[in-house]
Amino acid sequence: MMISLKKIILLIFLLVIKVVVYSQCAMCKAVVESDLAAGGTVGKGINEGILYLMAIPYILMGTVGYFIYRHYKKNQLAEKA
Repeated sequence: MMISLKKIILLIFLLVIKVVVYSQCAMCKAVVESDLAAGGTVGKGINEGILYLMAIPYILMGTVGYFIYRHYKKNQLAEKA
């Protein structure tokens, strides 16, 4: 009985957190839209920040992929020789 009660409490907790996260996104969007309507540049800065944060994982994965590829090619050449 106690285990199922813990699972129910955890589920409710996770659902509440999800709602809070969505509300923050709407608040940020509203602030940016009102700033852009007033002629501000906050929206441009936020968009650049999003692109920066989005690019870092791709750059890291590309670098790791390159080193794996290079290691794979090096092992293939060593096997042929």
